[in-house]
This record gives sequence, C-alpha cells and structure tokens, in this order.
Amino acid sequence: MDAIPGTLPGKNAALAARYGDDAAPAAGPWNETIAQLLQHRSVRAYLPTALPTGTLETLVAAAQSAATSSNLQTWSVVSVTDPAVRAKLAAIAGGQKHIEQCPLYLVWLADLSRLARIAEAEGRVLEGLPFLEPFLVASIDAALAAQNAVVAAESLGLSTLYIGAMRNDVVAVAELLGLPPGVAGVFGLCVGYADPAAPSEVKPRLPQDGVLHHGTYRIGDEVARRAAYDERMGAFSRRNEMQADTWTERVLSRIASVKALRGRDRLKAALRRIGFPLQ
Repeated sequence: MDAIPGTLPGKNAALAARYGDDAAPAAGPWNETIAQLLQHRSVRAYLPTALPTGTLETLVAAAQSAATSSNLQTWSVVSVTDPAVRAKLAAIAGGQKHIEQCPLYLVWLADLSRLARIAEAEGRVLEGLPFLEPFLVASIDAALAAQNAVVAAESLGLSTLYIGAMRNDVVAVAELLGLPPGVAGVFGLCVGYADPAAPSEVKPRLPQDGVLHHGTYRIGDEVARRAAYDERMGAFSRRNEMQADTWTERVLSRIASVKALRGRDRLKAALRRIGFPLQ
C-alpha cells in the first residue's frame, strides 16, 4: 500500500513498493531523502492549481546544482507557456494531453550553441564541437539537470512526468521553440500537483541482481528473474487499468519495428538538420 499523501513510508515499505515483497533488497542506511526518491512515480493527471511564485526558479537552481561535464554547462531549458505551442508539442508527442494540462511544462535542451557563440566572440575554432561526444555530453548534462529538478519538485509535494516523445520530431520542436542551430529538445517534463482523482502507483523495477554486478558483468539466471518481474509488472498493469501485458511484451513491442520508434529512427538525420554534424 502506498504511503498516505504528505508522508513518507518506512524503509521496508518503500523497498517493497519498488521491488515487491519477495524481491526487496536488504538496504542499509536510510533517511528521508532516500525515502522520497523511492516514492517517485509517473503522473499523467494534474490539478489546474498554479505553482507558488518562484517555484520555477527554485527548480532551475536545483538543476544548475547537478554535475556537469568539465563545467561546460551544455544544457538549457525552455518553460513553455503559450497554450498553442503546448498543443503542438502535445501533438508531436502523440496526443499526450498532460503536456497541455500541467501547470508547468519544461523542454530540456542539449545546447552546444553557447559554446559556439563563445568561440565566435573570441575568434576561435572549436574543432571538437562537430563530433558525437559533445552532443552526448550535452544530452547527459540535460538529463542530470532535469533529474535534480525532479527530485526538488517531488520534495515540494509536486509530481512530474518525463516526455521522451519530444524526440519524435526534433526539427519541429526546434522551430516551435525558436532554437538556434546546435540546440535540440531531448525531452520534456510535466510538473504540477497530482490529481487525487487519478492516483498513480509506484512502478516495480527489476530486482537489484538484474542490474547490479560485482566485479564483472554476470548474466546469471536472467530468465527466472525476468519471469518473476513479468508477473509483478502484469499485476501492476491490471491494478492501474493499463494494458495487462508483461515487461517482456512491452520491451519487444517498444523496439519490435521501425514504426514503433515513432519517427526517432530518423533522429540522426534530424539532428544534423538542426546543427549537430555528429561526426
């Protein structure tokens, strides 16, 4: 059972919610920060309640406190306020209405344009900028920053939802947000107060021995672990009125065909169109 809203569960309850009673690891040190992290869940229904003044700036301060490679700070974020733009972004994302409904919608950007402008102003050439590595660094920087913002938001009683579907059409997103060359929207983020009429549940994860390796990578009894996890995920889906399929079925269907990528099979070409040579 989930914790009462506004409270945090104890260690055993939090671990059982995340892994299932029979797969919860024996955790050691514990505090409210860890308890809050384990309560994370995806929320797709939001109240229209406005966020307190200064919330966005607080979240960005948390985001800017995340690690960034070599302090290059190769990310930016756009707070999308225009309802018409939000509607178009929702359409790009396959009709995800929560993009239009949440009080705060952020698009997180891999941003190499700032480095390019610095080089231009200083009369320098950045020979390394066109390569894949800077784009990867910028994408990781954006993800680290966003996750800090998510942790901060959830500590304030807010809920969130990542929107990877911004990558369905990075060219259209760039046009809608007025992004200069060398900037790409890598994902979006809904932020707001969860609608209690549509509660969400902590989603089970793979058991720790499926992702944690000691010394070297060991596959072990992966088939048995997956079967047990499929059972937990199937039950989760049924409880939450989702399609009652297993994790295995979801994995296979999500990557089963080019069509399932929803336009992201053309991502490399699209990124090149908006200023990422990816050499």
